[in-house]
Amino acid sequence: MTISISCLKTYVISKKDTEKILKTIGIGWEDKISIPKTKNIKVFEIEENKSILVIDSLVAVFISEEIILPFLGRTEVLEKFPSVIVDSGSIKFICNGAKVLRPGIVEFGEFKKNDIVVVKEEKYGKYLSVGIALEDSINAKELQKGQIINNLHYVGDKFWNAFKEISFRL
Repeated sequence: MTISISCLKTYVISKKDTEKILKTIGIGWEDKISIPKTKNIKVFEIEENKSILVIDSLVAVFISEEIILPFLGRTEVLEKFPSVIVDSGSIKFICNGAKVLRPGIVEFGEFKKNDIVVVKEEKYGKYLSVGIALEDSINAKELQKGQIINNLHYVGDKFWNAFKEISFRL
């Protein structure tokens, strides 16, 4: 699916909304990055309540009021989050939006339930997706099957494709 930049609703949000977004990022991304002190967040609305946020040089994906994820194309930010590494058989499913299942995970970082977790593939270490942990890593390692990460942003999704168009305008 290709999203035309001319179809994207683009705007700068209010100071009040900026404060709410920065607070949400501060909670979900604590100690990972320094949150920019800014008064302007540029929003590229992909669909209703799903947006790409540009905060100075930081790019984020707005999933909901409670969930704002780092954008997959910014590896310098992604490497600060806990991760899992998946086998090559899982790549196709993850890049089509499937949840990350225990049998496909070959290596775990440390994370707690509801933490933001990035998913990398084992051969080259490339980032495939970002999601929310459904289990603590300690518990997940002991499981033989089950859903471990709710995959919310992945290579080839609407955010990924829209950003290709947006990046020319930044």
